[in-house]
Order: sequence, then structure tokens, then C-alpha cells
Amino acid sequence: MFGVVPKTLWQKAIPADENNLCSFAMRCLLVVDGERKILIDTGMGNKQSAKFFSHYFPHGNDSLLESLQRLGFQPEDITDVLLTHLHFDHCGGAVSCINDKLELTFPNALYWSSEAHWQWATKPNAREKASFLTENILPMLEKGRLRFVEEKKGEKTSFSPGIDIMFTNGHTRSMMIPLVHINGRTLAFVADLIPTAAHIPLPYLAAYDMYPMISLEEKENYLEDAVANNHLLFFEHDATTVCCTVEKTEKGFRKKETVPLETLI
Repeated sequence: MFGVVPKTLWQKAIPADENNLCSFAMRCLLVVDGERKILIDTGMGNKQSAKFFSHYFPHGNDSLLESLQRLGFQPEDITDVLLTHLHFDHCGGAVSCINDKLELTFPNALYWSSEAHWQWATKPNAREKASFLTENILPMLEKGRLRFVEEKKGEKTSFSPGIDIMFTNGHTRSMMIPLVHINGRTLAFVADLIPTAAHIPLPYLAAYDMYPMISLEEKENYLEDAVANNHLLFFEHDATTVCCTVEKTEKGFRKKETVPLETLI
């Protein structure tokens, strides 16, 4: 998760257990934007085999559907599923196994990817192949619910009146970073560009980024913008910090303050 950064440094932020494992979240975000109910990412789901899950030791009591139900929403209410990218821990929950058949978890929703990333995921390279599982991906196309967000080189794309999309290419090809505009603030769903608050310092790059030098440049450019415009970063994988602001210090970019998500609403 921290690439070339020595464990003696990164474990101060996220300590490993006796098996050298760290706890991470798979935190999704529901955005109610007018009549649209937009779900950003879906976690890993629960349809894989026990052997598959044994590699990752999922734990905790929260689940995507139960979390939605606590907010008063059913799967049928979701109008859009916006998938930052198609690695299994971000899109696995988009498809469920029901009566031994693969069905879309959110039957009334359109499922959004980008065309470049879809081609990348469905014809994967050897290094990423284990992260792109056909059972998580192809049902979106087969059920006729797949749509593509237009990617404009060097520009953000408007997804809805309240959401712009920024594309990045270091972690994987054409990963989407949703920028949610609410009450005069920008909430950035930073996905695997910055998986946790511990990854804010520039050298803290995950070893599984496909192109780490591109990740480094994209991360620096984004954090400059985040500081200048007082963005609130929403972390998908941080087990303890949901959102924070960022500052630029003599030592580089650092977490400024933790901000409760509820303060935006």
C-alpha cells in the first residue's frame, strides 16, 4: 500500500498486525442530486468464493445494502452507479449472485465507466488481470445498462449539475475522480489516487499503481488545486478518517483537519 516508503515510517499512520496486514475500508458515497440518486463505487460485494475472501480477511458489520437501507433507500431507488474504476474492490458490489444467476444489484440504475477504462479492464494486462473479474464487469453490458462518461483530455467532464469528473491515469487507465459540489464546497472522492489520509504526502504511492510517476504528477497537481480551493477529500479506503482538508507545509502536503461529512449537508 505504501510502495517504497519504509514500514518503519508508514506503520506510524496505519499499523500492521502480526500477519503484516492493515485494516482498510471500502467506503462508498451516495449523492442525491435532484431526482438522481448516484452511488459512487460499490465495494467488493459478497458473491466471490470463500477462498477469494480468505486472501483479504473482510471484517466489520457494515454492508453496502444495509447502509443504504438505514438511510431509507432500496436498491431499486438508485438511478446511477458511478464506478471510479473496475478493480474488484470498487465494483464487486455492482453485481450480485441471485439464485445462481448474475444480476445487477441496482436494477434500475445506469452503470457508468469510461470507454478507455472499459477496454483496459476487459482486455487486461497480466499485472492487473487478477483485479478485473469478468463476473463483476460484463453483466453491466449484457443487461444493457452500461454507459460511458465522455473523457476530455486535460479537462473535467460534467456528469450532473452537482458533479464533475476528473480523469487520472497513474493507478489504472482512465480512473474517474468525482468532484461533488455542495453548499459552496467541493468534496473530492479521491478513490485510489489518494487511498487514505496517510497517502497525502507525495512519496506515499501504492506499489500497485500501474504508472507511479504519472500518479506522482497527478497527485501533486490535484493537491495544489485542493489546497487552493479548500477541497474536502473523501477517502474510500481509510478505516478511520472519512474526510479531511489539506495544507502545504515546509515538508510538503499534509492532512490539515478532519471534517465530519455531515457538516456539508
